[in-house]
Amino acid sequence: MANIALVTGVFIFSFIMGYVLISKIPSLLHTPLMSMTNAISAVTILGCLVLFSVQSSILEQILGAIALMMASFNLVGGFTITGRMLRMFKNKNAGGAKQ
Repeated sequence: MANIALVTGVFIFSFIMGYVLISKIPSLLHTPLMSMTNAISAVTILGCLVLFSVQSSILEQILGAIALMMASFNLVGGFTITGRMLRMFKNKNAGGAKQ
């Protein structure tokens, strides 16, 4: 039971700290921040895979599966949006000369 309280406490603390930190970020820094959240999501995915490799309770497995889905969604969405933003800065013509 102590594990559930610890996991819940860490989750709530992480949620509050993430909200506070992200709400104070200026809009110019959102692209580098998105790259960083992609890295954090990758670490979350690795943590979920480690969780699934050991014996755990059904609640821990459910929470791990939810975390895995959310981190995967964030990772794929972040790379998609970053790719779109990078394409905005590419030259339209092949020669590279501006007209």
